[in-house]
Amino acid sequence: MNATVLSSLLPVVLLIAVGFVAGRRGWVGGGAVRDLSNLIFLLLAPALLFRSMSTVQVEQLSLRPVAAYFIAAGLIFAGTMLWRGFNRTAAVLALANTYSNTVMIGIALVGLAYGPEGTVVLLTLISLHSLVLLTSATVVLELAVAHEQAASSGEARKPMMRVVGRALFNAIIHPVPLPILAGLLFGQSGLRMPEAIDTTIGLLGGAFSPVALVMVGITLALTPVGMHWRGALVQALIKNLVHPLLVAALGWMLGLRGLPLTVMVVAAALPIGANVFLFSQRYRTAEELVTASVVVSTGLALVTLTVVMALAGRL
Repeated sequence: MNATVLSSLLPVVLLIAVGFVAGRRGWVGGGAVRDLSNLIFLLLAPALLFRSMSTVQVEQLSLRPVAAYFIAAGLIFAGTMLWRGFNRTAAVLALANTYSNTVMIGIALVGLAYGPEGTVVLLTLISLHSLVLLTSATVVLELAVAHEQAASSGEARKPMMRVVGRALFNAIIHPVPLPILAGLLFGQSGLRMPEAIDTTIGLLGGAFSPVALVMVGITLALTPVGMHWRGALVQALIKNLVHPLLVAALGWMLGLRGLPLTVMVVAAALPIGANVFLFSQRYRTAEELVTASVVVSTGLALVTLTVVMALAGRL
């Protein structure tokens, strides 16, 4: 195994393992998981994202690698909908096949493996990841719900513009895209952050990766897979292997090489993000299958990410 891959993955695996042990032994109970999630997503992640992006100049950003990621995601999403039909369950599973855990696992992994330059490439994706995928999924889900309601009870559909507007608003006013956009704007302003504030934000951001990875382990320990393991394995294989392979092929066709393509391929190989579970809960469909898929995908990623990172380094 490549030494860089091993040295990058080992701390990630060990922190997840620590969280798993803590969850199994009951040191952190189920009631605390929600509070820890809020701490990560509402405080630590925004601090890290804002501070990282505040040092970036817009002209340094490249959207071609991001385009390869989203084209691949769009093809997989559309293929899943065609395979399973136009309904809520298909839309949620399509999101599971394309939505990576770019924040809780991706930032720590890419930062360790590819340094600040790789992190900027990943954050360019993260700045659009939720906005594009969650907004698109929300629109499709709302249309699917309206279609199902109209078919079953003759209820009128919600106005399309209202659905799209609400989805866009919810995607932008979100603890991930908002601090990224704010950090970019601050970076272009030429202003300097007072040292005390910058140090405080830096300390909060520095706590993100270890706490988030321990939280992944706790979640794995407390979430049963049950009878859905076969369906979950299918979802995990699509997300962990098919998605990065398609990104690699499309990126190569678009003329991408080196670090930008490598980071996008690794991002696509990341396991299913937790937001997919929130969507399955909100729309009351495939909740047990999605939960099992997140668990299996995360566990399987310990193997598949090793393979993908080793191969991606040759792109």
